[in-house]
Amino acid sequence: MDSKKILLIAIVALVAIISVGSVSAGFLDFLGGNNSAGNANLTGQEVNLAAAASLKNAFDKDLIPMFEQKYPGVKVTPTYASSGDLQSQIENGLKADVFMSAANKQMNKLANESLVDNNTNVQFLENKVVLIVPKDSKVNISSFDDLKNVNGTIAIGDPESVPAGQYAKEALTNLGIWNDTESKLSLGTDVTAVLNQVAQGSADCGIVYSTDAKSNGDVKVVCEAPDDALKTPVIYPVAMLKNPEHPEAAKEFLNFLQTKEAKDVFVQYGFTIHE
Repeated sequence: MDSKKILLIAIVALVAIISVGSVSAGFLDFLGGNNSAGNANLTGQEVNLAAAASLKNAFDKDLIPMFEQKYPGVKVTPTYASSGDLQSQIENGLKADVFMSAANKQMNKLANESLVDNNTNVQFLENKVVLIVPKDSKVNISSFDDLKNVNGTIAIGDPESVPAGQYAKEALTNLGIWNDTESKLSLGTDVTAVLNQVAQGSADCGIVYSTDAKSNGDVKVVCEAPDDALKTPVIYPVAMLKNPEHPEAAKEFLNFLQTKEAKDVFVQYGFTIHE
């Protein structure tokens, strides 16, 4: 056999080996869940997240960096506020793809206005409502019932727009002490504002979520709201909004939030996964 035929056979064999290797690698990637081709399709896309203020630490410190590392071509841009404020902003054209509320009330209102993709609406997290005081407080408060005897300021979220404030009002009303405490209330624009009032000592006590209390070393928890104080469970729903600018990226982000690794982060921050 002459040298030209040998060279030709060698080239054909090499091409065959490379082709088989590529197919095998692709097949193994598929079996292993490597979606690099899919990730590449998301390059340059953005997910605009509207989330309740009580979720800020979990998203900013962990979840958004985790997602952007998994999808390096995608950027997540968050907006945090009270769920009521976010609802109003979305109604007025806020650029948002995914909404995560601290209560069903705001999500349901947007759904009724056909602003939510109901096929993606998930009852996702649970939280607890707690009574807090400054960490060095000497005020004699050991229960919600003691709030009727407080001479100073009680900080809660504004019940008109802040879910934590709505839960606080519901608890105080069901416990029969709303009329005794209403004149002492300082209303925060979101749950973070309430937390800061108590942490800085400008309020004698406050009512927030347990996750917020856990995030701030300048406050301490007195107690959880009694079981009979809240008829409404503290549920955090999450959903895609209608007509997202980048639906593929928004869907991937929503799917990511429901993975075990993301759920574990929420649990670390004190949330419970709603079953």
